[in-house]
Amino acid sequence: MPLSLPQSPTPITIAIIGTGLIGPRHVSAVQCSPNATLLCIVDPSPSSQTVAANFSIPRYASIKSMLSSSPTVPEAAIVCTPNHTHVAVSKELLSAGIHVLVEKPISTDVTSGRSLVQHAATCHRHLLVGHHRRFNKYIVLTKQILNSASPSVNLGRIIAISGLWTLYKPPSYFDPPTDWRRERTSGGPVLINLIHDIDVLHHLFGPIVRVHAEKTISQRGHPAEEGAAVLLKFASGVVGTFLLCDAVPSPHNFEAGTGENPMIPFVGRDFYRVFGTEASLSVPEMRRTGYGGGEKSWNLPLSEEILGVEEMAAPFELQVEHFVRVIRGEVEPSCSGTEGLRAVVVCEAVRKAIESGEPVDIGEKL
Repeated sequence: MPLSLPQSPTPITIAIIGTGLIGPRHVSAVQCSPNATLLCIVDPSPSSQTVAANFSIPRYASIKSMLSSSPTVPEAAIVCTPNHTHVAVSKELLSAGIHVLVEKPISTDVTSGRSLVQHAATCHRHLLVGHHRRFNKYIVLTKQILNSASPSVNLGRIIAISGLWTLYKPPSYFDPPTDWRRERTSGGPVLINLIHDIDVLHHLFGPIVRVHAEKTISQRGHPAEEGAAVLLKFASGVVGTFLLCDAVPSPHNFEAGTGENPMIPFVGRDFYRVFGTEASLSVPEMRRTGYGGGEKSWNLPLSEEILGVEEMAAPFELQVEHFVRVIRGEVEPSCSGTEGLRAVVVCEAVRKAIESGEPVDIGEKL
């Protein structure tokens, strides 16, 4: 995938809804696209006026105001509002005939998420979920390796995976106006952070069908959890473990491992380990370890190879290009509303497992 993105005629007009932590990154991604035009931002907060001025774009206090005041209604919108507002905001846009890319999670519970997916179908508009890590170069390469038939790259049949998302969020992260991050209904690392990894694991290994989880020790005393140790079973038979915690100093997380988030220093340590019958893979080091195609035995030396990673445009930019192509009917959604909902189902099951102390089975059909 090239660093420069080819231009197609008639750019798609896009509005950004919400200008908090992630909104400005979407603004920059749309403005970098030759195939999209940033029409406006929508946010009632006074601080959004500064964002609008910095990017030289119109700003509206509400979707209703945008629809009634803007000379042009956007063809599409990216929803970057707090988690608990995603469903209501997205429904309002879809009802106005606007295609929607909603930031993860699609919803804070399965029932409302399912109603949003159904509403998009009724409105005959596209609903995508912003699991942008599917477009990260390390995940793209991992997917290629898993699908490869080449003996020099292939891992064989996948047996197990191990994942980590561990770091330390400072107290200010939970201060108003983002104190909703403390609440169990809308915050906590299961719904804010693990959901990203669950989507990546679905993308790489297929649906998760059973989970068991034990909660980590609470240090902050917030209603939301601070982390969990999670046991996973996939429909394919693959099993896995995942350790999640946002209250420990650690370099083992997607952001520090890939350098994708400019707010978190790049370290480059691994956060996924994939174990196959022929070799194992450490991501994002992209270190493949095996026996070189010969006899396999624990008393024989292992060989290691670092697989080259192709440079690509930033994931947020590639996600915008994908959104545009979906609207034009050129490709199917990588992460549809249904796929985004599948990650919420697993996160809801993880929380249920934490509370019950019992494994939770998940059906493959939503």
